Amino acid sequence: MIGTGLIGTSVALALRENGVRTYLHDRDPAAAATAAARGAGVLGLPSSMVDLAVIAVPPSSIAAVLAECQANGLARCYTDVGSAKTEPLAEAEATGCDLTSYVGGHPMAGGERSGPVAATADLFRDRTWALTPLTCTRADALRSVMDFVGMTGARPLLMTHVDHDRIVARTSHVPHLVASALAASLAGADASVLRLCGAGVKDATRIAAGDVALWTDILRANATEVSKILSEIATDLASVAHSLQSDPGEVAGLLRRGNSGRALLIGEPAGVGNG
Repeated sequence: MIGTGLIGTSVALALRENGVRTYLHDRDPAAAATAAARGAGVLGLPSSMVDLAVIAVPPSSIAAVLAECQANGLARCYTDVGSAKTEPLAEAEATGCDLTSYVGGHPMAGGERSGPVAATADLFRDRTWALTPLTCTRADALRSVMDFVGMTGARPLLMTHVDHDRIVARTSHVPHLVASALAASLAGADASVLRLCGAGVKDATRIAAGDVALWTDILRANATEVSKILSEIATDLASVAHSLQSDPGEVAGLLRRGNSGRALLIGEPAGVGNG
């Protein structure tokens, strides 16, 4: 396990529950030591080649770490858990990495808290885990990564790098920015404002507590797709802002589309639970 933050340590804890011998390495020795103290695995790099190396670092570091691991013969197969796939792949190709042994990955799980102390072995249970193999990916590498994902309790979903980045821009990256923008509007709020903040605003801003450096890295790595979705939402909001007093139908239309999207998200007919 290269990287022992929330995701890396949670992966290691899940593997340990399945009896897998896991090694822990992080550029921050204290983080790796904390993960080891929590029972996530053995502190340090293995002395011989292992079956799989999981690279749990920010997107901008994936290619460099993959190249270093492969140069040192660390593992037979490699995967990562990065939230953006296209840019790290391009960097890995440019660096000369062996892509036949590599399968890009991204678990759709996480939390607003970060670091190994926030990790849990069940973080990925029943969650989707996107995998982005290439046409050149070896069959044994894909099988190894699929088996690994299964041991975490997640459900693997195969897709292309391009499709992954296009979809998560809408389902993960832009929601984080929108939550942050809403939370930022409360920065410096006085006690009277905060006392009138109910569960709705707290739920809508929960993910805004995420790690700033990590999320800056993620958003930069998927900037093109994120910008497209942000522009769509900005157009909707600007239209409603213009129409609030003059055209209630415009407002109602956005609210109805919101009802429909929420219903699809939670698997309920539109309108259920809105009373």
